[in-house]
Amino acid sequence: TELSSQKKFDEIKKANQAAAKKLVEDQLSSSSDDDDEDAEGKQGKILAKTFTIYTSQTDGDASELERTRQYMNEAFQSGAMTCLICIASVKRNQAVWSCCGCFCIFHLPCIQKWAKDSLFLVSSPLTDDDFGKKDYPWPCPKCRFEYKRSETPTRYYCYCGKVEDPALDPWLVPHSCGQVCEREFKPSCGHKCLLLCHPGPCPPCPKMVTTTCFCKKAKPVPRRCSAKEWSCHLPCGRTLPCGQHTCENPCHSGNCKPCPRVSKQQCICGRRTAERLCASPQWQCDQVSCMRVHSIFTLPCTEDVPTCGDSCDKVLECGIHKCSQRCHRGPCEVCRQEVEKQCRCGKHTKRMPCHKPYLCETKCTKIRDCQKHQCKRKCCSGNCPPCDQVCGRTLGCRNHKCPSGCHRGSCYPCPETVDVKCNCGKTVIKVPCGRERTTKPPKCKQLCSRPPTCHHPTQEKHYCHFGRCPPCRQSCQKTLTCGHLCPVSCHDEALVKQTGLHQPAGPWEQPSEPAFIQTALPCPPCEVPVSVECLGQHEVSPLPCHSAGPYSCKRLCGRLLACQNHTCMKECHHVTKVNSNADGKKAGPECLQCEEECTKPRPSGCPHRCVLPCHPGDCPSCLQMLKIKCHCKLSILYIECLKLTCANVKEKDLLTSCKNQCPKELPCGHRCKEICHSGGCPLNCNQKVKLRCPCKRLKKELQCSKVREGQVSLECDALCKEMKRKASEIKEAEAKAVIEEEKRRQQAELEAFENRLRGRRKNKKRKDEVEIEQSPWQKYKNLIMLPMFGVAVVML
Repeated sequence: TELSSQKKFDEIKKANQAAAKKLVEDQLSSSSDDDDEDAEGKQGKILAKTFTIYTSQTDGDASELERTRQYMNEAFQSGAMTCLICIASVKRNQAVWSCCGCFCIFHLPCIQKWAKDSLFLVSSPLTDDDFGKKDYPWPCPKCRFEYKRSETPTRYYCYCGKVEDPALDPWLVPHSCGQVCEREFKPSCGHKCLLLCHPGPCPPCPKMVTTTCFCKKAKPVPRRCSAKEWSCHLPCGRTLPCGQHTCENPCHSGNCKPCPRVSKQQCICGRRTAERLCASPQWQCDQVSCMRVHSIFTLPCTEDVPTCGDSCDKVLECGIHKCSQRCHRGPCEVCRQEVEKQCRCGKHTKRMPCHKPYLCETKCTKIRDCQKHQCKRKCCSGNCPPCDQVCGRTLGCRNHKCPSGCHRGSCYPCPETVDVKCNCGKTVIKVPCGRERTTKPPKCKQLCSRPPTCHHPTQEKHYCHFGRCPPCRQSCQKTLTCGHLCPVSCHDEALVKQTGLHQPAGPWEQPSEPAFIQTALPCPPCEVPVSVECLGQHEVSPLPCHSAGPYSCKRLCGRLLACQNHTCMKECHHVTKVNSNADGKKAGPECLQCEEECTKPRPSGCPHRCVLPCHPGDCPSCLQMLKIKCHCKLSILYIECLKLTCANVKEKDLLTSCKNQCPKELPCGHRCKEICHSGGCPLNCNQKVKLRCPCKRLKKELQCSKVREGQVSLECDALCKEMKRKASEIKEAEAKAVIEEEKRRQQAELEAFENRLRGRRKNKKRKDEVEIEQSPWQKYKNLIMLPMFGVAVVML
């Protein structure tokens, strides 16, 4: 049990040490510039892919995409997209909703709750007498763009609205489906957006259309659809409303301006003529008849309508009485007739002028729509106005208070923005108020200006940052005791783990986190390579300066021993130089002494070793006897080794021959007639053999070698041919006799069969003459049985 506990303790200890090492490595990493570069590269690829179709239509011109590019960059930047309702970051895997007015992005649950609360406040029965009769809208929290109740979002769609619940893809814009947007441009031009599904507004239409100018005089030219309206700057030439002149302004959009020329015009009664602007041809002179020609006048909008002199009779503001004055300009006077009026709250009555409102002094005790304060308005009609006090509740940013009037439900998001700065303050980003505590400071491209904390006069260039500077990675360059400079990285501020602070009482005790202190470490041993020769002078190798000295290269010594045949087999060692081995290749007193046998090569064919130990010079001649077999392998011969090795080829053949007849058999089957010899036997066999003609009648004795080579042959004579002819005639006669005999046998069998059939037919005829009347079976049995009988006979 103790061993298993200790083993478990050791495993846990190793795991904690590995975790601590990884934590230290993460803390020592200078920055995440490489990761940022990878992220920026990936973001650039996604943006380029999103803009591909648009830029292909505009020959690579992406100047109109700046606003859309800004929205897409915010979608990629961590913490840039913030829900203004909950003041929290919008993550890639969260359901969102985008406003079509300001394109601001909100969490889907947040905007649903916002719409529900807004509709409840607007349609509250305390503030609206027509509750339930009208479909009240709800506003966007940012731009106040109004949406209908039916437009409250219920599901999560991509930006273009094609795909519900778009899948999270790291190679697409967040919350995008990756398909072509295809939303109609605003204002509508008949074309659709060419970008991939994207946040923010669609860019101007890049399609090329052929269009003419405003005045339709110039030839149609191809222009970008978003800028298809253009002016040719020629005189407009359209007829003005006066019907006499034409527009002289340059080619323009919309209606032409009023005619600026002057012409003579008669007044309404026709008595006077005056020069007036063509834009106002009708006018009145100062004659009464001109002013009272009609009760309805046609006048320019710039002139006042004259009075007619009749009673006004217009209904006054009270809605009950009429104006008793003559026709006049301007509004009617207030109604001064006395009537009995009831106050606004309906509790008191009083007689007073019609135009004065009657308000009593009774204060309203109803609770206003904020559900916190009483109305306290004098003579309230029951439709209490909204609360006029300031809300004053702390907003979600925790920095400001709500400046709106007292209200129910959640307060509007804080409209303020806060600057989040880098350490040096030169790089600033604006975030909604309240997000500055959770937003990471921006990446600053300015170089850090802090002084170095190590022995170097200047520190490595790195960007502005918070916290302590990264460890110095410059070369130490301190002078070591050997005279070389320290080449390792600066180690003035190394993190060292403190050990022995606390020993765990047992495996059950949780180990504490390791403590690290920052201290200067001594320079490591000098690693500069120094050329050093090995003890045996075999090689010169570079060794670290701190361990430079004579060493053994582990090779064999290899120096030539006194025997002049072998070398020293000791490992590389020191050798004392003497006069005889000044060249460095001969053995010294420290080398081994040769104890081997002589291994010099023997003469060709001599299998014996030299009888002397390893020695310099040539070996003595071999005097031993060799035991070998002869050429025919039947006899054993004893020959001196020296004679055999010194003899030539012919002499060796004679020495190794047993002088007996060769026992080998020739290919023809006869025995070789030669004396024991080397190599193959001769093929010219001289022994006599018998040769016969093809019919085997004639025979003759000839030499075996000639018969095998086909030089002689024995042919048949005339007698042999005559005997062969007679034999063939006899065979033919025998064959014909056999055929004739077979024909006679078959003829006899046929006649016997016909005779048997003929006898049966006669017996049947006699029976037919005796019988008078036959049964059906008797009549037809022969027709049935005869074929069956014939078949049986044939089978037999």
